[in-house]
Amino acid sequence: MSLAMFVQHLFNALTLGSLYALIAIGYTMVYGILRLINFAHGEIFMMGAYFVFWGVTLFHLPWPIAVIGAILVTSMAGIMVDRVAYKPLRNAPRISALISSIGVSFFLQNFAIVVFSAIPRAVQRPDWLVKVIVIDKIRILPLTLVFPVLSFILMMGLLYVVYRTKPGLGMRAISKDIETSRLMGVPVNRIIAITFGMGSALAAASGIMWALRYPQLQPVMGVIPGFKAFIAAVFGGIGSIQGAVIGGLVLGFIEIMIVAFLPTLAGYRDAFAFVLLIIILLIMPTGLMGEKLEDKV
Repeated sequence: MSLAMFVQHLFNALTLGSLYALIAIGYTMVYGILRLINFAHGEIFMMGAYFVFWGVTLFHLPWPIAVIGAILVTSMAGIMVDRVAYKPLRNAPRISALISSIGVSFFLQNFAIVVFSAIPRAVQRPDWLVKVIVIDKIRILPLTLVFPVLSFILMMGLLYVVYRTKPGLGMRAISKDIETSRLMGVPVNRIIAITFGMGSALAAASGIMWALRYPQLQPVMGVIPGFKAFIAAVFGGIGSIQGAVIGGLVLGFIEIMIVAFLPTLAGYRDAFAFVLLIIILLIMPTGLMGEKLEDKV
């Protein structure tokens, strides 16, 4: 493989890994607070991409306004999912909330099929994102440069909120002991709603960038990216934001480099991700940066 091809694959891997990382952060934030795997997170990812599409095509909004509006609406949708499906089950066994999350996932998929239709939709991409940049023998799309930078900015913003603001302090307190936090005056339900809103906003941003990178929308588009982001979160250490970022980047690099160096195995790229999940669970169940937690059912 030539150096030019390797550099191109490197940028593609960084782009894919940063998108996985953004989705994985949503999984790890919810798990860190509620010890719940939100399997509806992939559908939130899908809704963000669809909201931009309909904002541009149906309401004729300028593309930047449609993006901002889609992120806000998707964030509100994530909060509504918590209020309807998870809040009533706060004191129920965790298996009840897990089953509820699976039900929400199927509901949102079928809701999207009914409302958005199952017909795949082509995504209109701004010209400046897809105008090829040629440097010597290297050909790079601007989006492969822009998306990792945007993802990094969003991740840094999230870390600032978590470690430098009062809601972030509440999140960290609830992640340690939800009942003690409630007794200390922390507005638990409000903090949990903020967590769902922030995680859903990041998923929406990732879904929008994903749709621009792979320009086709369909109601099940969030299933495989959602599962892979979950694998990334487990690999990095579910409950750790930094671990989710590392896991997403590693998974993105593994996928792209397998296709680059072993093209005959390209059809098994999804299988490699799930094999990685099995290996991690067998060797290092808490992931790279996860904490050992007791499970109370």
